[in-house]
Amino acid sequence: MKSVGIEAMNAFCGTAYVNVNELAKYRKLDMARFDNLLMNEKSVALPYEDPVSLAVNAAKPIIDALSNDEKNRIEMVITCTESSFDFGKSMSTYVHHLLGLNRNCRLFELKSACHSGVTGLQMAINFILSGVSPGAKVLVLATDISRFMAVEGGDALSEDWSFSEPSSGAGATAVLVSENPDIFKIDVGANGYYSYEVMDTCRPIPDSEAGNSDLSLMSYLDCYEKAFEEYKKRVSTADYKDSFSYLIFHTPFGGMVKGAHRKAMRKFYQAKADEIEEDFNVRVMPGLKYCQRVGNIMGATTMLSLISTIENGVFNTPRRIGCFSYGSGCSSEFFSGIVTNQAQKKLRELSVVNNLDQRRKLSMDEYQSIIDSSGLVKFGTRNVKLDMSQIKKVQNSRLYLREINEYHRKYEWL
Repeated sequence: MKSVGIEAMNAFCGTAYVNVNELAKYRKLDMARFDNLLMNEKSVALPYEDPVSLAVNAAKPIIDALSNDEKNRIEMVITCTESSFDFGKSMSTYVHHLLGLNRNCRLFELKSACHSGVTGLQMAINFILSGVSPGAKVLVLATDISRFMAVEGGDALSEDWSFSEPSSGAGATAVLVSENPDIFKIDVGANGYYSYEVMDTCRPIPDSEAGNSDLSLMSYLDCYEKAFEEYKKRVSTADYKDSFSYLIFHTPFGGMVKGAHRKAMRKFYQAKADEIEEDFNVRVMPGLKYCQRVGNIMGATTMLSLISTIENGVFNTPRRIGCFSYGSGCSSEFFSGIVTNQAQKKLRELSVVNNLDQRRKLSMDEYQSIIDSSGLVKFGTRNVKLDMSQIKKVQNSRLYLREINEYHRKYEWL
């Protein structure tokens, strides 16, 4: 079996953020419940940032590092999102154009709630494994934003969903998949799927979210347990505690991840509270560090957790990582792969943490002003020119949305 996996990866999570503790107090939320989120910051999409600009900014350092011959071997671009702004035209067309990629390329978009990024990753892996185009590469871009506060929904879609505001972020990950898995070598065939229909969260209109937070938590916990059990059927020697040096999760918020890990440790090992806490801190916490600073970026969150684990973990020897992806509605998967210390060195060169540090902190008044004016670029906007005078200049140029003209989005490097 040929090697396959992630050759390069990066994340870009916008240029602004808010302190979520300050936001929770500003919204007068129950602070006792808020502590369970295990969050510190959330990225905020500014009016001139959208899923395309985030995706391109995540991918550009990867593309720039390739030779022309390597760049021309990218034969598929997949955008994975629940934040698209067109019912027909794929965002991959914008990304493909802005990155200057070869026109002999397959372009398409996937929707599978927060599972979309891993869905795209697995499609890319299987394309490479098929061998139909030896040496080909696939660029997978998971990109999502949350501009609007959750809608109120009566009994079924409760007002408790307001807790999604402090946990919903904005950002993108870019993953280059090939036969050269320098970052993450996939365990081929080691996959456990588990999915069913449930109305835990939804986007009933393009720019708003609604859901049942309790149902979402129960579905997530159920899927984590059942997806791993299916994984174990395919990998009979798999042991939840001993087979994986680290565990990464789709992270709506840290408390949900902690609950899933706690349930698994109790079910499979009857572990006590102190043992579970220690294991969580060692194997799970490295993958939460960046998620705690960005918030839930839907389809991109699982890959952000992988980046966080590789950059913050210890990789003196090759280590296996267990990965869990969950998408509301729902679909889920547990899979695994191998990371080496060279992967950590290569990934750190892109300085994801430096990008997080460069974001500007917003005051609550600034944040509320952005919320109030977010209709400028809502779904279906036909024409608008954006005020870009407040863009903070950084060492490396970044892409921003400049205007929408007859629905066509125009971008500019600044």
